[in-house]
Amino acid sequence: MSALTFSPAEIEGVLWIGFERVTDERGWFVRVYDEDAFASRGLCTAFPHHAEARNARAGTIRGLHWQADPFGETKVIRCVRGAAFDVLVDVRPTSPTYGAWAGFALSADVPRGLYVPPGIAHGYQTLTGDTEFHYLLSERYHPEAARGIAYNSPELAIPWPQAASAISERDRALPPFVNRR
Repeated sequence: MSALTFSPAEIEGVLWIGFERVTDERGWFVRVYDEDAFASRGLCTAFPHHAEARNARAGTIRGLHWQADPFGETKVIRCVRGAAFDVLVDVRPTSPTYGAWAGFALSADVPRGLYVPPGIAHGYQTLTGDTEFHYLLSERYHPEAARGIAYNSPELAIPWPQAASAISERDRALPPFVNRR
């Protein structure tokens, strides 16, 4: 049986999840979710919504998005094809890491992902063409609760690794992050 490991990341409540690959002559197997492992750490265990995102071109930027209360969502994020620079921004005003951002290398070649609590804006830039993400989401999508901040917010000054090759009109129109503390 493959095991999951959890370790803290730079933003309060965000965890790296390590997925142990069991390999044999057929290939490999990896367990990406184990309710008991999550529950024993007091983490969310209800994920009624699963989603995937495919990005055709390297340099594509998606985000930075989150869902506001009362529909805040916990996410388990992993890259299942290609590679990306994943970015999380703490937008929880009462958090000790409010306004902080962190970048993470996610790749299909490295079996790990991120546990992201509610109130964290998420986005990424693909580093290769044909990059895919898989999400476990604790809340269904509620358009009225959808929120976002601009990927190029001056106050955040995120150093995206490549020139942007594709950004949706919706994401281009997002407001910049402004620290309200």
